[in-house]
Parts: sequence; C-alpha cells; structure tokens
Amino acid sequence: MSVPVVVRLVFWIWFAAAVFVGQQRLLQRLPPFAGPLILAALTALVLLGYFRLAALRQWFDRLDLRHLVLGHVSRFVGIYFLLLYFRGELPYSFAVPAGVGDIVVALAALLVVFLPLGYERRHRLISIWNIVGLTDILLVVATAIRLNLVDPWQLRALTRLPLSLLPTFLVPLIIATHVIIFTRIARARAANAHTNR
Repeated sequence: MSVPVVVRLVFWIWFAAAVFVGQQRLLQRLPPFAGPLILAALTALVLLGYFRLAALRQWFDRLDLRHLVLGHVSRFVGIYFLLLYFRGELPYSFAVPAGVGDIVVALAALLVVFLPLGYERRHRLISIWNIVGLTDILLVVATAIRLNLVDPWQLRALTRLPLSLLPTFLVPLIIATHVIIFTRIARARAANAHTNR
C-alpha cells in the first residue's frame, strides 16, 4: 500500500475509534486528569510519526501549507461552544473565550488560504496565524484542564458526541499541525538562507 493510503486508513480507524469512545461515553467514566493525558498522548503520537517516520514526514511535507491551514476551519466549532453557553450547557469561562478565539482563528485561516498573495507574504502571514492559532488552542486546553479538575460536571458536554471528538481526535491534530507548520516554515527559511549565501 502507498503511504497516502496507509495514512488515510490510520486516520479513518482513529476517527472511528474516537466516535466509538464518544458513543459509549467512555470519557465520562474516566478520572478528570485522563482527558488531558489522552489528548497529550495522541498529539505526541502524531508528532512522533511525523518526526520519526520518513515516509509520513515526506507525505506531510508534500502537502501545500495552505491545506494544513485549511484544516483549521474546523475551529468554527467555536460557534457551537457559544450556542451551548447560551443553552447553559457550557460555562462562560470556557465557552466564550474558546468560542470567540476559535472563530477568529478559523476566519483568519480562510483569509490566509484564499487571499491572492505571493509566496513570501503568504508564508509570513501563515507564520503569524500559526503563532496566534497555537496560542489560542493551548489556552483553550489549559482552561478546559483547569475547569475539569475543579468540577468535571461543568464540561460534561465535551465527553459526549460531537464534542468528545475534540480531545480524542480534532485537538491533537490541530496542535500537531501547528507544530508541523512551524517546522516546515523554519526548514524553508533555513534552506533559503543557505541558498542566498
């Protein structure tokens, strides 16, 4: 099997497993610290695969950076956070900052991808967007961990579908792609600096 086929197969199996976890509400049965550990482990696995498996790294590196950025349009999930806050199903301290931040990052991703820009300017904008996007997602995760340790009940919506897919699938991919984008941009800058000597 070719690398793209294997990668797609692994991601579909992972997605199916995340859906199963959500359907069975397994996250509700785990202690509060388990969610962050699962998220960290899944993120580490994606990054380990990227940095240790040459074929996987080459596959990721062949993708246009705009495709990696476009995946972050999924962060329009922030709209759902706000809806759940208005329904009383998520606390303000999580839903509003996370929701607004994710919406801004998703909108900025669309602009970075679709604005007619040259290579240098697009890379500069992607770098800025990447810093903002990674900062936002890390703050969201930190807030969720803090609130969950104080009172897991207030984030119960994150333990059932569709939001259970966040810690078990989407957020690890979001964090990993931010790191991959940083790595690729740094590598491209180093190569440009070397050729311009």
